[in-house]
This record gives sequence, structure tokens and C-alpha cells, in this order.
Amino acid sequence: MEIQAALEAARALDGPLDVVSDSTYVVNCFRDRWWEGWLQRGWLNKAKKPVANRDLWAPLIDLYRADPGRLAFRWVKGHSDDVHNDLVDRLAVEAARTQQGRTGHGVPEDLGAADAPAKTTATTTTAGATATSGRDPRLPEGRLLAVVGHRPPEIGGYDANDVAAGILRVLTDVLSAKRDLHSGLVVLTGLGLGAEQLGAEAAVRASVPFVAVLPYPDQERVWPAATRSRYQSLLDQAMRTVLLQQKPPETKQKAGAALARRDAWIARHADEAIAVWDGQDPWVGRQVRSLQDHLGEEDVWLLAPPS
Repeated sequence: MEIQAALEAARALDGPLDVVSDSTYVVNCFRDRWWEGWLQRGWLNKAKKPVANRDLWAPLIDLYRADPGRLAFRWVKGHSDDVHNDLVDRLAVEAARTQQGRTGHGVPEDLGAADAPAKTTATTTTAGATATSGRDPRLPEGRLLAVVGHRPPEIGGYDANDVAAGILRVLTDVLSAKRDLHSGLVVLTGLGLGAEQLGAEAAVRASVPFVAVLPYPDQERVWPAATRSRYQSLLDQAMRTVLLQQKPPETKQKAGAALARRDAWIARHADEAIAVWDGQDPWVGRQVRSLQDHLGEEDVWLLAPPS
């Protein structure tokens, strides 16, 4: 919808247009000229896979190429007191809830509230602390740093290996340095296999507390016995556990949807993030884009797995 909004604005408005968006996905396409590579490769991305949302990108890029001086793209951080960004956020939330749009000029007098954190039903494993404004009350105070990234196949497998050990060392060093900068640092992790569990292990080594954000109960039930044991050990060391869904999903499709909701929840609540990403994997790439859209590129640190 962020691409759609830019496309409709470019179609509807004549003359020079400054497109201001909190989506790095939209802005970087033109600022970093991603579109040139897409066209040169026949609408394939760097991973040699079809570019997502081509049906929207193609007409927007055509409009941009037709008059390059007319369209400019500028990024602004979302939910950061930018007047116009807050305004369109409220309008979008209202339209989603009422399924009705608005037309007119100026700021509506009866404008609704901004986007709010998703409602959840589970409790934390320890007594909750007073939350900051807009933060889920089950989260502790402090600076929340999310760790996301590759699953085991992309970092050497399920058993101990040199690639995972290298990632763990770097994560531990980074968290130790950030702990010295932020006395209230807390790691957010979904405790999934791979980078998420390495983030929890690095937090323990760096003496940084971590919160386990679980998509649903017993996510480990289909894992091998050795990995279930490691998971339980890490879960026992979490300062808190936030459970986002009370019942296990009934199908793989519902499990995937629950994981996507967890990723979105973490992106909304994190203050910064570290993503273990090779720059190619599309699943991690979507996580990175979501985090960058919420936090800005400067607060999302990319860590490439050692080759």
C-alpha cells in the first residue's frame, strides 16, 4: 500500500511532487536507484528472483523516468512527531477500521487516534514494570534491541559450527559495547532456531537481560530433541516471556501467519535491531525492511554471516 500511495499521488497530482514516506522500501528504490538494476536484469533482484510488487513498481518507475525532475522521494521516520506523517497515519488507521475514506482540505477536526500496539492476551513470566508511552505493558523499561536473522540452514546447520560460533562472538561483542552505552539495554528475541537463539546466548554472555517473544505455545514441539533442550535452557534464563497467541496454530499456514505477526510486533516495539543477513535471503530481507520502516536505517545494524 505504501507503493500504491506514491503511485496514486504521482498519477493524480501535476507538477513537481515531493513524496515523503516512512517506508525505506519506497524511498530507497529511487534514492539508491534500485530500479535501474531491476530493469537491467529483466525485473529480477540481486538474488535473481522476480521483483515483488512489479505491478505497482512498473507504472511508478515509468512515471519517474518520463520526467525525472518532477518526482523526488524523501524518507521520514514514522511515529516521530512529524506533523504530516502523524496525520496520514491517523487517516490510514481510521480508514482501515471504518472501511471508509475521506476527501477534503486541511486537518479534520474529528481525527482519530494513531496506530496502537496490537492487543495481546498472555502475561509475562515475572511481574510487569511500568511501561513507557505506547509500549506493551508486559515489556520492561529500557532500550529494546531486537536480534533477528537467518535460520540454521543459512548459518551452517543445526549443530555447533564455526559460522554460528563466529556470529555468536560478534553479537556478544556488540551487545557488550551497547550495554556500556545504554545501562537499561534489553534484548528482544523470538528464540527461534538460528540467529534468534544466538542473540539470546550473546545476551547471556554479555550480561544483558533478554525478553523472549513467543508467537504461540510450544513452538519447539517439532524440533529435534537436542534443540528443544537448548531452547528450554534459554527460555529459563529470559527475564520475561511475552506470549502473543494462547493456542498453537492448527496448520503450517497459520503458523507462518503467527510468526509474521510476531515479527511485526517486535518491529513495532524495538528501539534498534541487529539483523544477521547475507543480503540475499528474502525472508530475512522482509524482516529488515520492516525494521527499517519502523526504526530508520541508522538503527538497524546488518551483520553478514562469516563465509
